[in-house]
Amino acid sequence: MAKRRANGDGHLRQRPNGTWELCLMVGFHDDGRRKYKSFYGKTQKEVKDKAKAYQSAKAEGIEMDVVYTFEEWADMWFESHKDNIMPTTQENYKYTLRTLKSFFGRRKIRDIKPFDIEMMLKKLRHDGRSLHYLAQCRGMMYQIMHKAEANDLIRKNPVRFAEKMRNREPIKRKDAFTTEQVAILMEKLPEDRMGLSIRLMLGTGMRTQEILALEPRHIEPDGSVIRIEQAINMYKGTGVVGTPKSRDSYRSIPVPESLRYCAIALRNTDKKFIWEVRKKDCPCNPTHFRDQFKKTLQAIPEVPLLTPHSCRHTYVSQMQALGVDLATIQSIVGHADVSMTQHYLHVQESIRQDAIDRFSKAFPTGHSGADDPPPVCKVLKFPNVG
Repeated sequence: MAKRRANGDGHLRQRPNGTWELCLMVGFHDDGRRKYKSFYGKTQKEVKDKAKAYQSAKAEGIEMDVVYTFEEWADMWFESHKDNIMPTTQENYKYTLRTLKSFFGRRKIRDIKPFDIEMMLKKLRHDGRSLHYLAQCRGMMYQIMHKAEANDLIRKNPVRFAEKMRNREPIKRKDAFTTEQVAILMEKLPEDRMGLSIRLMLGTGMRTQEILALEPRHIEPDGSVIRIEQAINMYKGTGVVGTPKSRDSYRSIPVPESLRYCAIALRNTDKKFIWEVRKKDCPCNPTHFRDQFKKTLQAIPEVPLLTPHSCRHTYVSQMQALGVDLATIQSIVGHADVSMTQHYLHVQESIRQDAIDRFSKAFPTGHSGADDPPPVCKVLKFPNVG
């Protein structure tokens, strides 16, 4: 029996097969007759949620009774979603969206199957695209189709049932300087702006885009604290001052006492930005910074030629080696969660060897040297029972 509901809420009933149906009036036909639409689900909540999503979409101007192509629906999804992301991120989204459109542009969204998603990912991998980019494409495709599913345009999200592309290559460890190499850098780096900056990056874990956005006002006069309040974001190939990477990236970084002179020296400038070159009141472009970083490291042959971001990896691994807990490291480097901090860890060989030595001390066998005879294994005989 149909359950009576308030005007505009439709009629809710349980069907003979146990599922639920909510019949909702959604408008009028050209001849004046009322137009109804039914929503189906296993529970009352499911059908109510579907009807609510339908009504919300109609209010946003989405025509729910039209069969959309992927290109049409993807553009509508992006327009409704773009206000939630930064302008620089929008450029990356547009690039990924173009890739998806090249595969599914004029196809109807209801005709896209899990197999089609898998074929797209395999084609991208065959073309040499990175696993990271494949994950980006799959993630965006999931969001687009999830919105269509929520608005009752498709029965189920095909991406949810498509197999993920597994990494066939061994996971490559991120590069970081060793303890010995950090000591060499601290000693041999020049006392110029780049040398002081590299020391600070090694001692604070700052991102490149954070140090390039620093203004003198962000550094305490005594060099004890650096406040991260902004960062350089790339927009159409140009570095612009914007917000830090995430909410957790807003932070105050304590500067080691031995490196405070670096912060004070960098703070002592009459320019708006610490790293300002050529154009007045404009920050340095990250590309120029990387080039200068490379030249500086090339002058120190005892250390490998790594990237500026390797300083951040190095900081996390060195703090771990010093026994600092992950939550503290996370708060200093500005990671959104501890799992990201763990991803940055680099277990040095000295730490690994120390762990092995601890095991040997905890579980001695009596066989201490290479020239000693191997220990005799004694076979214990248990008495017969019964």
